[in-house]
Amino acid sequence: MNDDLQQAAVIADRVERFVRDVVVPYEQDSRRDHHNCPTDALAIELRELAREAGVLTPHILADGRHLSQRGTALVLAKTGLSPLGPLACNTAAPDEGNMYLLGKVGSPTIQERFLRPLIEGQMRSAFFMTEPAEEGGAGSDPSMMKTTCHREGNDWIINGRKAFITGAEGAGVGIVMAKAEEGACLFLIELPNPAIRIERIPRTIDNSMPGGHAVVRLENLRVPAEQMLGEAGEGFHYAQVRLAPARLSHCMRWYGACVRAQEIATNYANRRMAFGKVLIEHEGCGFMLAENLIDLKQAELMIDWCAGVLDSGAQGGTESSMTKVAVSEALMRVADRCVQVMGGSGLTEDTVVEQVFREIRAFRVYDGPTEVHKWSLAKKIKRDWTRR
Repeated sequence: MNDDLQQAAVIADRVERFVRDVVVPYEQDSRRDHHNCPTDALAIELRELAREAGVLTPHILADGRHLSQRGTALVLAKTGLSPLGPLACNTAAPDEGNMYLLGKVGSPTIQERFLRPLIEGQMRSAFFMTEPAEEGGAGSDPSMMKTTCHREGNDWIINGRKAFITGAEGAGVGIVMAKAEEGACLFLIELPNPAIRIERIPRTIDNSMPGGHAVVRLENLRVPAEQMLGEAGEGFHYAQVRLAPARLSHCMRWYGACVRAQEIATNYANRRMAFGKVLIEHEGCGFMLAENLIDLKQAELMIDWCAGVLDSGAQGGTESSMTKVAVSEALMRVADRCVQVMGGSGLTEDTVVEQVFREIRAFRVYDGPTEVHKWSLAKKIKRDWTRR
């Protein structure tokens, strides 16, 4: 094990103890909004506890260096052992992906103004890319971008609507994608902003993220030119810098959640009596837990493989698509079996198994549905065949 992974293993062990001992008891905390998402008051309290324990933003070291992707996988999986773990440790989406992007391509001024407060857990962020489907806006196909921007003196003016913007309500930093004559552009903005109006926050199947997934309108949003990320027209390129690692980070966190669900279901199956013996001794239940072990190991290995590809310096778009499909589908099977093994108890809020099931179902859509990634992979297969 190299020095990076050794260091990551030590951090991961410290994170696991914190999440299991400190965060898990907060899972029954009543501080939830009307969509049952954790409130910012709860998030702030958890982050202060993480700061005291030395596990706040644990994947970014004190000198500003980012752990390798393989090292990050060890750490983020441990934060995922509770749905509140990533929130407490400051490794949750979209913040973790936004921090990665700003760390890679942000100017020193942008990093000081926008990245540092994120790393220090002083505020949350949002990534404004997806648009309303009913207007034919960008979703899995960002080339359909409807939100526009144009230069006016030293400022850029942005107009459009965005949808499913995670954490927009309560965020302090936003990254906005809009289309100019030069192509897609990314801008950093401070939130809240009077030119950005939250129209509604739909109730969704998942509720682990503060602020929900908002529909917002941007009306004549004025942004100073120095707050553009990189160059005009390079927005899609910069987004790709973020998307492959962020896609993999989702896999890391939800892998940890399913490890926890498997632990709970295993404990239940070894204690619950039915038809004269404990459930684990009934082949139908025992085999489901055995299949979970297989799926979890395959997910772990896929994450490690993709992380290694990214660590090599490759963009990893194909590999992250393969991993996102394989891991999200495997974890869906794991979560589903955990609910099934626990029967009625698996359908209640008495354990986090029910929530993990819902969150994993949403994960199959996050950062591109399974079918979009398969379609992308099929196109690559055709391209490679054509070049033979």
